[in-house]
Amino acid sequence: MASFSLKVNGKKMEVDVSPDTPLLWVLRDTLGLTGTKYGCGIAQCGACTVHLDGHAVRSCSLPVSAVKEGTVVTIEGLSDKGDHPVQLAWQSVDVPQCGYCQSGQIMSAAALLKTHPSPTDAEIDAAMAGNICRCGTYKRIRKAIHEAANQGSEQ
Repeated sequence: MASFSLKVNGKKMEVDVSPDTPLLWVLRDTLGLTGTKYGCGIAQCGACTVHLDGHAVRSCSLPVSAVKEGTVVTIEGLSDKGDHPVQLAWQSVDVPQCGYCQSGQIMSAAALLKTHPSPTDAEIDAAMAGNICRCGTYKRIRKAIHEAANQGSEQ
C-alpha cells in the first residue's frame, strides 16, 4: 500500500492503495465515483474514459501511480449540474440506448471538442473510434458532437 494525493473533480483526495491499482478502481471502489464504468479491462472499449490533464485516458489500464500531480476529471466532475454542452447535446439528440458506455463516450467527446471545437465527421470518427457502443448509436453520437460544437463546448 502507498499513499497518493490525487486531484479529482477539483478536490484534493488522499488514497491508500497499491501503486499498480488501476485508476478506475480507485475512482469507483475507493472514492465512490461510480459514473466511470468498467467495460473490458484492457483499454479497448472506452467505457472507463476519464480526463487526465484534459486528455481522454482509459482509467482501467492506467495505474494510480502514473497520475502523479495530474488532474483527473470524471463524468461526475464534467459539470456541476450535468449541463456541459456535450451532456446537453446527448440529451437533445437522445443518444443513449442502454447507456452503459455513455459516460466514456461523453468524456471522449468533451476532450475532442477542447482540441477541435468544430470537428469534421472524420475527426469525430477518429477520436471516438476507441469507444465501443454495443447498441450502435454511433450516428446519434456524431450528431450530438456536432450539436455540442455548435453550442460551444469550451466548458
